[in-house]
Amino acid sequence: MTGAANSGWPTAELDSVRRLRVIASATRHPTYAERYFDVPLEQLWSVVSDLEHELPRIVPGLRSFTLTGGDGDRLPGQAVSSLGHRERFDVVLRPGWCLMQSRILTGGMAAVADGAGTRFAFFSSLRFPGGQVVGRVRRFRSAKRSGALLDRVQRRVEAPSVPGGAE
Repeated sequence: MTGAANSGWPTAELDSVRRLRVIASATRHPTYAERYFDVPLEQLWSVVSDLEHELPRIVPGLRSFTLTGGDGDRLPGQAVSSLGHRERFDVVLRPGWCLMQSRILTGGMAAVADGAGTRFAFFSSLRFPGGQVVGRVRRFRSAKRSGALLDRVQRRVEAPSVPGGAE
């Protein structure tokens, strides 16, 4: 199939936040949140992409997250919940884009410059048998939990830039 790119078919370019919204909408019972932050993209992304130091401060119930090797933008990781459950993740981490998937959870973050600030999105979805029941229960407080998560992002972005420092 030669010349497919010039065949007259319409094309659409999606920024990272829109791409994450599409992925979230294709999952069952996602929790999705999006907010504008009045800080430059680089400032916000330097915080949220620091998975080992900042992700546990942002995501409730996450005790630790450790990158365990990898090459380039594909990295293996291990999360430990506050209850001690360990879960291995495959992580794709690029500027403005993070997608993480384990046996039971898919999650992601995306950020794009928007004027003088940044649009940021976060999503998670359970992917195990019976996850749809838990997902329906999660939906009842989803807006409140998502707002609280984005508030934590705001506090971390505004905090002095000391990796792993005290809040």
